Amino acid sequence: MKAVTLLGVAAAASLLASPVSAQRDTATARPVAQVYGTLSQNDVAIRLRNDELEIRFVPLDIRILGVLARDAAESLRGLLASRRVAIDSAARHNGVADPGLALVGFFAQRDGVRFDPQLLTVTASGRVLRPLAIVPLSPRFGSHQLGLREQVMGLFLYEDLIPVDAIFEVSYESQISREWERRLPLLERERARIGARAR
Repeated sequence: MKAVTLLGVAAAASLLASPVSAQRDTATARPVAQVYGTLSQNDVAIRLRNDELEIRFVPLDIRILGVLARDAAESLRGLLASRRVAIDSAARHNGVADPGLALVGFFAQRDGVRFDPQLLTVTASGRVLRPLAIVPLSPRFGSHQLGLREQVMGLFLYEDLIPVDAIFEVSYESQISREWERRLPLLERERARIGARAR
């Protein structure tokens, strides 16, 4: 079995390293400073909501972390680093070398709301991705029930990378979000700005 890599990409190690890029200027042999974006987590979050439950879905991918502002990017890097052993173990257990990852939160709009994390799916190009495993970030995540205004969070592992450079949908029961299609132009503009600053 191939070694399991965090974030589903070989470049994951750079996400967990210092803010200085591993790349070097061949002429000067000096480190090239990391160029951050300006986007917040809210700018890349997908939300599903009804009268009982709100779900917040943030894809965790090097292509997304690379456009976030420093604080947002480093916060997520720290989160992933702190759960790396659990993520790798869950992926290995499911026979996946390069899992897709998402940070997911469930927020109750009323008391006694139940939720089923296995119903949160990603659909792209006609293919449905269901969670292979979940690394809980909240002690009560496993209860699958929330009190009024209570929230729980977890890291969701999918068998393939989430296609953040293309259109995809996130769904839970009858709720479907197609927000990502509207986010793609924003991501492209931010990458262009980062590229211009880097040059």
